[in-house]
Amino acid sequence: MATKDSDEYDYLFKVVLIGDSGVGKSNLLSRFTRNEFNLESKSTIGVEFATRSIQVDGKTIKAQIWDTAGQERYRAITSAYYRGAVGALLVYDIAKHLTYENVERWLKELRDHADANIVIMLVGNKSDLRHLRAVPTDDSKSFAEKNNLSFIETSALDATNVELAFQNILTEIYHIVSQKTIVNDDHVAKVPTSNVQTITVAPSEATDDKKKGGCC
Repeated sequence: MATKDSDEYDYLFKVVLIGDSGVGKSNLLSRFTRNEFNLESKSTIGVEFATRSIQVDGKTIKAQIWDTAGQERYRAITSAYYRGAVGALLVYDIAKHLTYENVERWLKELRDHADANIVIMLVGNKSDLRHLRAVPTDDSKSFAEKNNLSFIETSALDATNVELAFQNILTEIYHIVSQKTIVNDDHVAKVPTSNVQTITVAPSEATDDKKKGGCC
């Protein structure tokens, strides 16, 4: 396995955690990236992220997991952070039916702000609270199938399926991205490396010269 926060990786994927406040997004993040759980964790203010690298098909995938605050007053801030995300975990609390009811609203926000091809996984968190279950697993499965989402139940508290959830979504993203890479290989091969370097190294200098009216 690759070490955490390794500087060497083949792919970097941004994944956002979304859902109501208090459903356990921050603890899913800390359980996956640091194997930690904090019962006293406070609501996230704004946005935070952590990284971890995993191996998929012999490739090192660096996951950059963003935890977006669920409170309404931060919605305007967090909407900008959907940009560039290739995956999303839409989280609800299996013991609080209202958090499940709000999944539809979060899904709409995701569709409005994120890339159309983003990979979405519906996550029923706090599966350790099975004695307080308010959301039947079959209901969530049906919703996920209807909306073309993958689905899993997790517990950040006892670590059930947390690793599997992130492994599954990152593997799915990798397979999609690697297929696109293969399709685009012909186009990439036709672009001379020297031209790419010229474009990326000093585009601003060329622009500045034009603005100044400089010559030769």
